[in-house]
Parts: sequence; structure tokens; C-alpha cells
Amino acid sequence: MAALVVMGLFGSPAAASSADAAATARQQSGARAMPQALWALGPGGRRNVQVDAAGLTRSGRRMWAIEPNGDDAKRPKLVLIGGLDGDPASTAIVMRVLQWWFTDRAAATLRAEWQIAALPCARPDSCGDAPVSAPEAPFSFPPAGGFFDGKLEPTPHYVWRWTTMQAPTIVIDVRAGTATSWFSNAAATGILPGPPQAQGGSAAQSSTPGSFVSALADAGTGAAWSMPVPALRLDVSAADANKAIGGVLPRAARVASPLRAALVARAARAPLDVARLLAPKYPAQPIMSYIPALSWSGALRLARLTGDARFREKPIVEMTPFVSGAKPAIAEPYLLTSLAGHLALSDWGELEGNAEAAAAARKGADFMLPQGAGSEIVRFPRAWTDDMFMAVSVLARVAARTKGDDRYAATAGRLLTTYAEQLQRPDGIFIHAKAGPHAWGRGNGFAAFGLMEALTYLPANAAGRARVLQSYQALMKGLIAQQAPDGMWRQVVDEPGSYREFTVTAMVVTAMARGVRLGWLDASYRPVVDRAWRGLLARIAEDGSLMDVCTGTGSGPTKDYYLNRAGITGADDRGGAMGLTAALEMDELARAGGQR
Repeated sequence: MAALVVMGLFGSPAAASSADAAATARQQSGARAMPQALWALGPGGRRNVQVDAAGLTRSGRRMWAIEPNGDDAKRPKLVLIGGLDGDPASTAIVMRVLQWWFTDRAAATLRAEWQIAALPCARPDSCGDAPVSAPEAPFSFPPAGGFFDGKLEPTPHYVWRWTTMQAPTIVIDVRAGTATSWFSNAAATGILPGPPQAQGGSAAQSSTPGSFVSALADAGTGAAWSMPVPALRLDVSAADANKAIGGVLPRAARVASPLRAALVARAARAPLDVARLLAPKYPAQPIMSYIPALSWSGALRLARLTGDARFREKPIVEMTPFVSGAKPAIAEPYLLTSLAGHLALSDWGELEGNAEAAAAARKGADFMLPQGAGSEIVRFPRAWTDDMFMAVSVLARVAARTKGDDRYAATAGRLLTTYAEQLQRPDGIFIHAKAGPHAWGRGNGFAAFGLMEALTYLPANAAGRARVLQSYQALMKGLIAQQAPDGMWRQVVDEPGSYREFTVTAMVVTAMARGVRLGWLDASYRPVVDRAWRGLLARIAEDGSLMDVCTGTGSGPTKDYYLNRAGITGADDRGGAMGLTAALEMDELARAGGQR
């Protein structure tokens, strides 16, 4: 069975603009084969786990993985890694263990007590079918350099990130061997019997410094942005692997995993608690732009929701210079991303009755309007999905708060319907631009935000509203099909191997939650939103720092351009603004549903 499962599963390259027809055919074949292997594992596999890609190699091969469908905080989680040495034999062993796990009655107790995730072939260029290379050297962990920035071999970064974000109780790095030997890291103390013997084989040994297993014990000080993880390396024959792994798990369940405890605790936080964490921290740079504006607006909303005036102090201090004229709210170079900052001035005017702020917001909207007949829909367009939010966020607010002038609503409706005609695919997903014909994650978030803002603020009889609603609903439906097992959406939405990105997930959570609350979407979307919110929470640390926020991005002609945009981990104004907005919308949804 193992050989049958392994063949054809792990070597399929991701489709790219430069791929020829044969490569695309191989990719499509591989994409079908991995789910087929999972279905062969039986009903337990179909019901409890999903197939997804943990990442991409530099050659574009997908690193197929099996993950639980969400995370059960009450059960421990086992993560198996195979092929980290590039050896197809270790991949075959992991697949054999999975077959036993899901189909053998002898594993029924473990199935009931444990969750399992597995990356059977961590180096598909070597351990997959039709390998393109032999592994030149072992990877060193934690991986050096930035994450997903295209400068270094991305495989170890994907292995590291996927493993740590699984919130494992125990990680086992499986290698093919003639005898059973265990190696443990410092966090796994107590799982293996000490000398003179180890479970099922030779004496337990310490893992090698710089190895995957060793580095997981020191994860709190490295690039993992996490905490220590108990991990073992198992050298074993295919015949003995099930017994060895099954024998060690009862003890593993009793050993603390600091990383799992932290991620489970993060995912249990209430939305307002997260909002209270992010609002005082962001923005660090109070410039006139959509990024600070979302934080400013969110902080004002938070102050009103909680009755705590402290949250309004920072945004008022930072916005006042733009209203008073001490700093120009409209300044060269004229960009929609900068003009979008007026959305917060509009909200300030509405929430607190500040006439000067409202007037400044209207001035910003007027500056966006086209100058004369036959001109562009709005001024300063980039023809990217970004425009859908940058312009509409201001125009729609001003339209709702200005009586007797329909120019704002008409312009917003025309922009959204035109961009939907040009950039929205039949499956509902948006490409970023005609010159960037790829489904960039945040690009879809901008489209979702623009459509959401129009539906929120424009009157029911506004021109084009029905088409805007149709486009919004098509996008939300299309995004469901692209959601990762942990609830996240990806840097390139329709590429399973691209990294799970913070801002697109926060933006979709916001747009989808508001749609459920206001009746644009039915109740079937609620579990999708809840799962995405839990995935997002795991990436918001206790100090408000964030994980994998795509850096500022223009339009690029190739998929690699988007895949290689660095994922920022740490404090980030853009991610903080999006996280705060999502938290507030989740709180509103909970209130509407009678939950707290």
C-alpha cells in the first residue's frame, strides 16, 4: 500500500506563467492524486482531515500535507514529518503509518484520543516521484533569513512555519532505518525512557544541534515566533514504525507543549480583548493613509463599544493635525492609498459629530471625483483591486452622510461594477490587475472591502447596487473553496502551497462577518468565519505582534512575484489595522447572534 500511495503524489509542480503544457499536466495529475490517496485511507480520513500543501519548493513543487479540519483544543496533536532527509523510504514509512492510523482497528484508541497532521515528503524535489535532485545537504533550523522572500531556498521555511503553526503536542521526524532508534530534544524530556533502553529499540539519544528536532526545543528564541515544542526523531524500519509511534504516544500526551498551550490560549480570546490589545499599539506611523485610518476608525468604534474614552485619545491626537491644517490631508504625490485616509475623518465626523472632520472627509471625496465628462472613473487610479477599497471607502461614507448629492454613490457604484467586469473570474475570485493576472491574497481582500463598504453605506436604490451585491456574494462563495484547513487564506489565494497570510484572512473575516450580520450571506457562512477567526487569533501574539503579513505589494506579471513577497513577522501597522477591524466585526457579529 505504501508504494501505491507514494507514487505520483508529492512531486507535482505548481502551475506558473512560465510552465509548459507538460508541467501543467503533471501538476494537475499530482493535485488529483494526493486527495485520492487520502480517500483510500477510509471514512475516518475523509471526515476528520483535509489535504493541503504546506508550501512550495523553489522549483514550484507542492509539499502536500494532511491536516485536521480545524483544531480540537481538548485533544493532543501529533505531527509527523517524513522525507526531511530527502529519502523516499521515510516518506513511504509515514504514508504507511497514516494508513494504519486511519484504517486499522488496533489504532482506534489513538484515533479517538489524538489529532494527527503529517507532511510525508518534506523535500519533494528529492523524496517525491520523479525527483529532480538529490538533497545536497541537511537543512539547518530555525531557517535563516526572512520568510518567503524569494532570496533563499524556501522549503525549510515552509516546513518550519507549517509545523509550528499546527500547534503540535509532539513532533516526530521519521527516518528510514534498520533498527529502531529515538533521538529527543530538551522539551521532550520524559517522553522516552532514559538509558539503558528506549521504547522499542536502542537507547534514547540527544538530537544534533541545528537539526529540526533540536531547534524546536529552542523555538522561542529563533525565527519561529513561538515557544518550545517537544520533538523526537525516529529511525525505524517500515515494519516497526506503527508499534514504535503507537508505543510512545501515551507518554507524549502527558508532556507539556508550551507552543500548543500558547496557540490554544490565543485562539480562545474574545474579539474585544484582541481589539483592546491592538488599538493602543497601532499605528506606529500616523500618516495620511488607509492603514492608520483603519486603526483610527477602529479605535473610535472601540471607545464607543466599551465606553472607555482612553481608546479615542490616540486617534484624535493623530488625526487633529490633518483636520486643523497643520498637516496637509491632501498632498503630492496624489495616491488613492493616501486619500483613503479620509475614511477615518468621515467616521470621526459621524461618531462624534465633528463637523470639521466631516468637511475634511468630503473634501477628500471631492478630490477623487473625475474632472469632466469622459475622464477616468476616479482620479489617480492604478487599475488594481486596491482601488476598489481606497476610493469606495471614502466615497461611500460621504455618500451616506451627504444629502442631495448622488455623485459619490454613482462614482462608487460605477467603479466597483467596472472593476468586477474586468478583474473578477467566473469562480468569483479577483485577479489583482490585468497586468498582474494572479489571485493575490490582499488584492482579494481589497475587493472584498470595497464591495462591503458599498453595501454598508450606499442606499438600497443606488445605481449598480444589485450588481455589487452579486459580485460580493460570488467572491465570498469563491473564497470558501480556497480556505486552508486552519481557516486561513493564502498569499496567492488559489495556490495551495503559498503561505497563509494575515491581511487577506483579516479582511475576509471582516467582510464575511458583516455579510452574515447584515443578511447579505446566509448562516452557512458562520462556521467559515469562526474557523478563519481562530486561525487569525493564533497569529496575534500577546504583545500585539503579528505573523506573516505580506509586505507592501504592487502589481506583478508572474505568480512568482506574489509568492516571493516577504511575510513580515512582528509589529506591523497594516496587519494591526486589519486585525483590529476584524476583531471589531467579530464582536459585532457575536452581539447580533446573542453571543459574547
